[in-house]
Amino acid sequence: MIAIDLTGRRALVTGASGGLGQAIAEILAAAGARVAVHYRKGQAEAEQVVAAIQGKGGKAQAFQADISDPAAVEKLLQEIDGAFGGLDILVNNAGMDGPRAVVGDDDPQVWEKVLAVDLMGPYYCARAAIPRMEKCGCGVIINITSVHEFIPWEGYSAYTSAKAGLSMFTKTLAQETADKGIRVVAIAPGAIKTPINEAVWGNPDTLKDLDDKIAMERLGAPEEIGHVAAFLASDLASYITGTTIAVDGGMLIYPDFRHGG
Repeated sequence: MIAIDLTGRRALVTGASGGLGQAIAEILAAAGARVAVHYRKGQAEAEQVVAAIQGKGGKAQAFQADISDPAAVEKLLQEIDGAFGGLDILVNNAGMDGPRAVVGDDDPQVWEKVLAVDLMGPYYCARAAIPRMEKCGCGVIINITSVHEFIPWEGYSAYTSAKAGLSMFTKTLAQETADKGIRVVAIAPGAIKTPINEAVWGNPDTLKDLDDKIAMERLGAPEEIGHVAAFLASDLASYITGTTIAVDGGMLIYPDFRHGG
C-alpha cells in the first residue's frame, strides 16, 4: 500500500478550530505535517484541536488572525515563519455563508463581508504564502470552495459568487505559479455533516430532502474532505493543478434525473 506521507511539510489550515478545518488539520498532522491551526475567534476550540493532534503524536500550534485583513495575514505568516521556518501547504478553508436574503432585500455590507472572508481572505493568504513557497521551489495551495461554485443557491448570492470566484482564482493562480513548482487546487465539498448545518441534518424532514439531492443518499463526513486534502497536498497528486475536485457524494450528477428528465 502507498501511504500519504507529509513528513517535514509545514501546513497552515485557516478556520481550523472546528468543522472541516479541524478534520483537515488533524488528518494533515496524522500524515506527518506540522500544522498551524488558524482561528479568528474561539481560541479555546483551536487549542483543543492542537491538543488532540499532539495527543496522537502530531505537531501543531494555534495562530489567530482575521484573514479579511491583509496586514493581519502578513503578521500571521510572519508568526508561522518564526515558529515553523516557512510554509509548504496552505489550505484556505475559513469561510462564511451569511444570512439568507434575496438580492434587493439583503444588506450590501453583509454581501461585502462574505466576499471579504470567502474570496479576499484566500487571496491575501495565497499572496503571502507564494513568496515563501518560491524560496524552496515547491508548495501546494488548496482552496475549499463548495458545490455552490456550480449550483445556484437562492438567498446566498454572496456565498455562491465568492465560491465561483475562488474557483477561477484557483485556475488562474495555478497558471501563474506552475513554473515555480507550486500547485493550486480546489476541493468543492457537498453536504458535509458539521455543527454549522446541524439544523438541517438534525431534523428528519430536512435531512431526507437533503439526502434526496445526493446520489449516495447520505451526508459526507468531515474526514472525507480531510483525506482528499491530504492526498492533494502530497506528492501522490504531483501532476494535479488548476482544477476543482468535487467531494459531494454525487450531488453534481443531479440524482433526480435517474428517473427521467
